[in-house]
Amino acid sequence: MPLGLIALALGGFGIGLTEFVIMGLLPEVAADFRVSEAVAGWLISGYALAVVVGALLLTAAVTRFQRKPVLAVLMVLFIAGNLVSAVAPDYWLMMVGRIIAALAHGAFFGIGAVVAASMVAPAKKAGAIAIMFTGLTAANVLGVPFGTMLGQAAGWRSTFWAITAIGVLALAGILTLVPKTGSGDTAPGGLRGELRAFRSGQVWLSILVTILGYGGMFGAFTYIAFTLTEVTGFSASTVPWLLILFGVGLFIGNTVGGKAADKNVDRTLLVAISVLVVVLVVFALTADNQPVTIASMVLLGGFGFATVPGLQMRVMKYAAAAPTLASGANIGAFNVGNALGAWMGGVTITAGLGYTSPIWAGAGITLLGLGVMVLAASAAKRRDAEGHSLVSEPSGGLSGADAGSLDTAREHAELQRS
Repeated sequence: MPLGLIALALGGFGIGLTEFVIMGLLPEVAADFRVSEAVAGWLISGYALAVVVGALLLTAAVTRFQRKPVLAVLMVLFIAGNLVSAVAPDYWLMMVGRIIAALAHGAFFGIGAVVAASMVAPAKKAGAIAIMFTGLTAANVLGVPFGTMLGQAAGWRSTFWAITAIGVLALAGILTLVPKTGSGDTAPGGLRGELRAFRSGQVWLSILVTILGYGGMFGAFTYIAFTLTEVTGFSASTVPWLLILFGVGLFIGNTVGGKAADKNVDRTLLVAISVLVVVLVVFALTADNQPVTIASMVLLGGFGFATVPGLQMRVMKYAAAAPTLASGANIGAFNVGNALGAWMGGVTITAGLGYTSPIWAGAGITLLGLGVMVLAASAAKRRDAEGHSLVSEPSGGLSGADAGSLDTAREHAELQRS
């Protein structure tokens, strides 16, 4: 395994910790800044919105530059954001720090996925992306519980100082372990070349699958603490340990999903999303059963995150000539899905449908994602078959115009299979 992947995973660990650990520290932050918990919650939603903005605008702004230096600069931005959060004297400066760190989030994962895939053989690209995202899953399994305990014991600022230190280590790793990039490291034609990737219908279908497939899982997860305590009957003190089980599922699903996607991306996504729908339905039906709920938590994390390497790889596959901006856009799509799922879950609770209703809403959103994935996979299979037929057909006896059209079709078919 290339050591550069470890550096990228460490960066992913720090970024994941920044995103999620604030949830467990909101009471302390709210008390320190003398704001309500609802206002303190804007530190989460503001971060998510900034991730989407950074994934699109910041990635677009750096497409002309080589990727390793860009990753280093993004990690410096991440360090600066968390440093501002650690020393912020008031709520609004804390918000500024959160936004600065979030801007680096989307671009780092989007560009990092392209760099990770470039470090390995073509047959191992999804697995390499999964290794980078292992940092994000490890942040959920280990980082968030211990970060929360550190913040509760030594003050919430200590957690952000620790994240800043992790960022410094990740920066050192990127500078020393990620291979130097070559002259072919930027997109042909810069930003214009990157934007051409969005002419592909498959890129848009893949992004839509990301929003719906991942958003459904996150919608169910957002309100999981209420489900576990109010429906399943677990005590509040048990919830952090159950979330660790969810994180274990994330870790396993990410690893297995990456290896499976290297063999067949579309088949992996179809299976994982199909099973995820079933898991959500079973979870909603049996949420009052503690042993089944524990199993559902692990499976929800497992199949929910098994889709992530494949979803990222699929976008990069159909934007092969210029994948950086499309990769960043897909990272933004994950966060759009998070917002969609959380909003739908909140709507169902407000409507008085109970604390299993977000799980049902998540199942419905994921089912829509499965439908889009079936459509995308069918269209890709049909296009591949047509492209293979065109490439196999001899060109002898064709007119010059027809031969030119055939050559264009051949090139198109080769691009789709790349």
